Amino acid sequence: MAVVGYARVSSVGQSLEVQEVALVEAGCGKVFAEKRSGTTQEGREELRRALEYVREGDTFVVTRIDRLARSVTDLSEVVAALTAKGVSFRALQQGEFDTAAATGRLFLTMLGAFAEFETSLRRERQMEGIAKAKAEGRYRGRPETVDKSAIRRLNAEGVRPMDIAKRLKVARSTVYEALKGGPLVS
Repeated sequence: MAVVGYARVSSVGQSLEVQEVALVEAGCGKVFAEKRSGTTQEGREELRRALEYVREGDTFVVTRIDRLARSVTDLSEVVAALTAKGVSFRALQQGEFDTAAATGRLFLTMLGAFAEFETSLRRERQMEGIAKAKAEGRYRGRPETVDKSAIRRLNAEGVRPMDIAKRLKVARSTVYEALKGGPLVS
């Protein structure tokens, strides 16, 4: 019977270390970790691998519910998949609860609802900030389309990526993405 951990942060700038240490201290012999948004299960390769890895009798551990899922639907799907495999579920910072009992399922659903609510509030605040910045003329937003051929042409003419980004009003990362595998003037 293995104890398997799963750690997740939303962006590459964040650290997984605190979660990984807590999971190892909780007895996890194997920890799956990734830097991906938790608003959906899509693209979360390490979560998929962790769910495939666990076997009947194992315990699946996260530090907090919102590290596993940010919606009640996703949380319910993951826990149902674990339950179907005979795997118990534990969230370190939310105390002990048994998802086999009605009260445990209720508690888990409530925690999932709070995580979903928090995500919705964050999204609303972000949209309010964008609307305010647009009204003040400080928000350009993402360009509708990026002309990759123009990026490549300018680069072939000897224009540096930083200057291409300024000229076309796009992020440097957009320029580098368009130039992957092609010519690059530094």
